[in-house]
Amino acid sequence: MSISAVLLAGGKSRRMGQDKAMILFRNTPLWQIQLDLLRKLQSQEIFVSAQIDPLWRPADIEFVPDDRPSRGPLSGIAAALSRITNDHLLALAIDMPFMTAGYLRALCKQVQPGRGVVPLIERRAEPLAAIYPRDAHDDATAALSSNDFALQSLVGKLIAAGKLQPIPVLDEEKAFFRNLNNPGDLGRG
Repeated sequence: MSISAVLLAGGKSRRMGQDKAMILFRNTPLWQIQLDLLRKLQSQEIFVSAQIDPLWRPADIEFVPDDRPSRGPLSGIAAALSRITNDHLLALAIDMPFMTAGYLRALCKQVQPGRGVVPLIERRAEPLAAIYPRDAHDDATAALSSNDFALQSLVGKLIAAGKLQPIPVLDEEKAFFRNLNNPGDLGRG
């Protein structure tokens, strides 16, 4: 399977009080941590999805503007799905610095033609570290046209349609999904 990747960096970072992408975590900006992680997967295409083209975006990474009007990560996933030339899209949030290349590689091995994978922690999907099939583009676009922009709703529909396979997260893997939402989270890393 060929897999493209998108770094979702379009959030407003209201709770954090500043752009999460630029925050230093263990002396490295979050954007660099996450792009280095995606590069380890050797994806042929890596995109950054945001509302505006970030100044920190490396020249070898393509910018994909969030579909308008911006509806959070759903907009970024929909926009990236419209641009990929591969069969699947790995979506990764900017604020998940504990994710590992090994875990993402294991997810990549579980995709099938026309079906991606979404991790589940206690029956709740983790859609910001998931792999979507290219055919999910129409579903994401339909969700953007509706009044329900929640990724949980979209993921539920994709699972029901057989386009996403839920993958239970083991107890020892749960820490990979910790995200940084407010300044207090930075001290716990």
